[in-house]
Amino acid sequence: MPCYRCGARQTDPVRGASPWKRGVRHETQVLICPDCQRAHDLELDTCASCGSIALICRLGEVECRTCGTVRQAHCSTHLPASPPPPGLSAEVEAALNRVLGHH
Repeated sequence: MPCYRCGARQTDPVRGASPWKRGVRHETQVLICPDCQRAHDLELDTCASCGSIALICRLGEVECRTCGTVRQAHCSTHLPASPPPPGLSAEVEAALNRVLGHH
């Protein structure tokens, strides 16, 4: 899943935890890249109880990771379908060939 703001694709960290963050926007789970995290207004949903943006969306619920409040929601962990960025299909094909051992 790409960054919801800039479209950058997540890469595996060299070592340790990923610097990418999760959030909820319009009741949809999104990822935020490290560069976009510096923005002051990420336009993310907030917790009605404590105001935190540390929300996760799963199984029709939005949970606040700060205070633990859970509310029902119509949410999705996938962004609406959009055309892949140029070169993505070739990149995916190359990755599959590496994993499956095809040359």
